[in-house]
Amino acid sequence: MKIDLNTLITESRNPASHAIDTLSTVEMLKVINDEDKQVALAVERVLPQVAEAVDAIATAFQQGGRLIYSGAGTSGRLGILDASECPPTYGSDPSQVIGLIAGGREAIFRAVENAEDNRELGAEDLKALNFSGKDVLVGIAASGRTPYVLGAMAYAKSVGATVGSISCNPDSAMTRFADIAMTPVVGPEVVTGSSRMKAGTAQKMILNMLTTGAMIRTGKVYGNLMVDVEATNAKLVERQKNIVTAATGATREQAESALAACGGHCKTAIVMILTGSTAEEARTLLNHSQGFTRQAVQKAGQ
Repeated sequence: MKIDLNTLITESRNPASHAIDTLSTVEMLKVINDEDKQVALAVERVLPQVAEAVDAIATAFQQGGRLIYSGAGTSGRLGILDASECPPTYGSDPSQVIGLIAGGREAIFRAVENAEDNRELGAEDLKALNFSGKDVLVGIAASGRTPYVLGAMAYAKSVGATVGSISCNPDSAMTRFADIAMTPVVGPEVVTGSSRMKAGTAQKMILNMLTTGAMIRTGKVYGNLMVDVEATNAKLVERQKNIVTAATGATREQAESALAACGGHCKTAIVMILTGSTAEEARTLLNHSQGFTRQAVQKAGQ
């Protein structure tokens, strides 16, 4: 398979860093920092596409579907990182957001030879998850041409799923193939071809938006509080108490009492305090409001 890297912006040389090996450490880091400043602007230019993807993912979640990331190398690891952070942050089912990487678990820690070049493997990994048309696939690859990811995207299309892409080269194979193409063009890297830098940062920013936005759209956030956070350690137990007091204006003792009464579920504790209801009544209000705290409180007022 012939690969022409000369056409990829992410593989071109950056004139701003052409003599970076001659600079002092502070000057070297300033070059890197100046280049990183361009990333947020590149992401800003694709916000309409990111918003479209967020809405598609939220709709999928509401209908029992999942978000699956497919990537290789750095891109695959970023997808796995984003997926793994959802359950502790939002109390989501670990199967709701899943990150796939070419080469499997071993590739999380070290490169697996030729795995990203296997188009069939991308499809096979989705089949192993029983991927269906109600799910959403987001392919991640800075180059926009990774065969493993393209194979996954092709399979997802074949079963009628919504397919998104995150890449950093315009008019790439992934961009042309996706239903929703998110293409932050961050320009050449400080170290030529090291797409774990600006391209990786852009990908991480968009991944943050996709899951955070979808979780907000499905009731996992009240105001700006993560009201479905799971208390899996001492820090998060304290965070739950702070969330309940911030959301309700209750005292720490009242927050602790409400959390104890509802088994440590922030949403339920908040609704209990704001509506003067029991834990069971608060759970019923939330169930009738599809898990949205604000709507549950409003229903109680009606």
